[in-house]
Amino acid sequence: MRVVHFPDPVLLKPAPRVGVVTDEVRKKAKEMIPLMHLEDGIGLAAPQVGWSARILVAWNGEEGTEPMVLVDPEIVDKGGGLEEGNEGCLSFPGIFGTVARYRTVRVKATDLDNQSFEVEAEGLFARVLQHEIDHLDGVLFVTRMKPADRAQNKSKLDDLIERHERRSAGL
Repeated sequence: MRVVHFPDPVLLKPAPRVGVVTDEVRKKAKEMIPLMHLEDGIGLAAPQVGWSARILVAWNGEEGTEPMVLVDPEIVDKGGGLEEGNEGCLSFPGIFGTVARYRTVRVKATDLDNQSFEVEAEGLFARVLQHEIDHLDGVLFVTRMKPADRAQNKSKLDDLIERHERRSAGL
C-alpha cells in the first residue's frame, strides 16, 4: 500500500459506499493507519491509497488517543462559521495553501464492527474530517484553496502532472 499522487484518476471521482464491513475491508482499513503515521499525516482517505471506497482514517492529535476509522462517513452538521487555515495533503507533496472550513462538524459513520456512531469535532480535527470526506467525494483541497495560493503552487502542480504522465508512459 502506498500513497497515490495527483492527478491519479482515483482521486478525481467519488468513492462508492462500502455498506457492510467485511474482513477484507477491515484489513485494508487497518493497513492505512501505519501508512498515515509513516507519511506524518493526521488523516488519510482510501482513494489516496488507490482504493475507491468511502473509508478514511483520522487522528485527533491528542496524546494517548488512537486514530479513528470511519466507514461511509457523512457530515450531518456543520457550525461555528468558516475559518481559514493552511492545509497540505499527502497526495500533493510540498503543496500548501489556505482553505476555509467549518470550525465544527458532526459526522455519522460506521466503525469496523459495522456499528453506527457519531463524532463531534472542532478545530484541526474538524478540518481533517472535512478534508478527508472531500477526498471521498472526489473533491481536492487545491480546488478549495485561495486562488492566489493555487497560482503560487501552479509549477508544483504542473510537476506532479508531468511525473504522473511519465509514470503512466512507463518512463
